[in-house]
Amino acid sequence: MPSLSPYSRDLDYSYALGLFPASELMKKRPELAHRLLVSSKAEESQGLAALRALCAAHHVREETADKALARVSGKENCFAAVVFDKFQGTLTDGNHLVLHHPGDKGNLGTMLRTALGFGYRDIAVIRPAADAFDPHVVRASMGAIFGLNLRYYDSFEAYRAQFPDHMCYPFMLDASVPLAEGVARKKTPFALIMGNEGSGLPPEFAQLGQPVRIPHSDAIDSLNLSVAAAIGMYAFSQT
Repeated sequence: MPSLSPYSRDLDYSYALGLFPASELMKKRPELAHRLLVSSKAEESQGLAALRALCAAHHVREETADKALARVSGKENCFAAVVFDKFQGTLTDGNHLVLHHPGDKGNLGTMLRTALGFGYRDIAVIRPAADAFDPHVVRASMGAIFGLNLRYYDSFEAYRAQFPDHMCYPFMLDASVPLAEGVARKKTPFALIMGNEGSGLPPEFAQLGQPVRIPHSDAIDSLNLSVAAAIGMYAFSQT
């Protein structure tokens, strides 16, 4: 088998590091998997046995690969990983979460996990953006990425050209209404649009659809992006 490289955005494959993310991959997208790496130091457990069984059922080769695991994870205590092919999802006509230039890997992974939890399966990511297939993002999502239709776009205009009829709800201050008011008047299908952690959304988004804001005390200047996304997704998921 060819040797495995430390992760790079340029690779056509990535790694689901750890038992839980790897198991979620095998449950949701087994056709993407092609190698199971297990450490010789891994303790037998119900989780490892289940992962091995899933891989065997889908004819995924198992290898004892201590050096490869250390190389691809950057850690000495990663005991299992599955190598998988990257993918581009196809968005449906349902409600969307649009992430405009997200930069932080942890935030991106957390938002993907939260999106799946609140029933948002269609995720558009607008470049430049953090790499959703970076193993750190995959792990932060706890494997939720494998249950999503995730697609990258080179610009918001490219996304909008494909889905011109979605009602847009940019989360920002200018021209916005309180979140509760936006939810009360929501139209479907909709796109919840979140900006970059530091810069937010560009000013021109204030003219798009109905901007909304999440009210909070003046004791802070803003909410963490993944927290704001979670609040927004939960609010708009309520009937």
